[in-house]
Amino acid sequence: MASAPPPAPLDSGAPLHVLVTEPIMARFADVLTRNGASPHEWTFAWGDDPRLAEAAPAADVLVCSSATPATPELLGSMPRLKLLHVTGAGVDRIPLEALADDVRLANTYHHGRAIAEHVMMVSMMLLRGVLRSESDLRRGVWSNAMVSDDYPFGGVLAGRTLGIVGVGEIGSSVARLGTAMGMPVRSVRRNPDAPLPEGVELDWVGPDSALHELLAASDVVVVTVPLSEETRGLVDAAALAAMRPSAVLINVARGPVVDEQALHDALTDGTIAGAGIDVWWRNPRDPDAPPPSHLDFTKLPNVVLTPHQSGHTAEVFARRAQDITDNVDAVANGRPLRNPVARTR
Repeated sequence: MASAPPPAPLDSGAPLHVLVTEPIMARFADVLTRNGASPHEWTFAWGDDPRLAEAAPAADVLVCSSATPATPELLGSMPRLKLLHVTGAGVDRIPLEALADDVRLANTYHHGRAIAEHVMMVSMMLLRGVLRSESDLRRGVWSNAMVSDDYPFGGVLAGRTLGIVGVGEIGSSVARLGTAMGMPVRSVRRNPDAPLPEGVELDWVGPDSALHELLAASDVVVVTVPLSEETRGLVDAAALAAMRPSAVLINVARGPVVDEQALHDALTDGTIAGAGIDVWWRNPRDPDAPPPSHLDFTKLPNVVLTPHQSGHTAEVFARRAQDITDNVDAVANGRPLRNPVARTR
């Protein structure tokens, strides 16, 4: 194969070659390519598609995700690479050590509101007993508090305390919706004295070390912190034991932030009333998954299970696609990136 031409200068404005390996972004090709008006050459290829290997040597930009991460082998075949752009916020599965020092890294967000709405939906499903009533009705059983003396009443969000672990984009959006729903909102964050994001009102904020205090005071607990060695297993058996028996836990962070065995035990034993699980502990593409967990949560009646889709809305991905195409233009024209990610070694 002929060697790739030398990279063009970043301020040249020359058209770039963009390789997209995340399938979902092909559904937003019209945004990425500006309805065909983009000056750049876009290749959409993944898996065993031979175009992947063909396009890699000439690619200036790689667009990938944590679900379809760049491998060291792929990155090693991309001598012209100037920008690696992930299609979401997380870069934890990107082999940064395989990137040349001059390759820039960027991510994109826009998922806060969508995930916050998912959190409210799941919270209401758990508080209202939707899982039981929907299952009963599908089996032909008409049962509610009016016809059955032992049928539990549901509850409303207003007046119940919302506890948020982490106040980033997701946590901030959850806080705003919680306030709008009439919920007192509490949180722990790394720096409790830092200014709050715009529109966020907290009734109480504490440091990370006050996690158990937050859990003990909350009716709905939402986990939104990034996964790191510090946060892995953060919500363990002791943390769950600190929660109220009537409380529910919603995890929209990363699966391993919550101890899997401890959560399964807490749901089985009634330590907490319920949970919403949108993030998991194993790769969903493993042959024996889904569900991508080591323990079986599907038999538990007090948990809402979703396949990491809390942020999957058309609006989110259209805005992410716009960020990506704007950053491709920025690289071509020597402008600063939107949402650059600092690389640490």
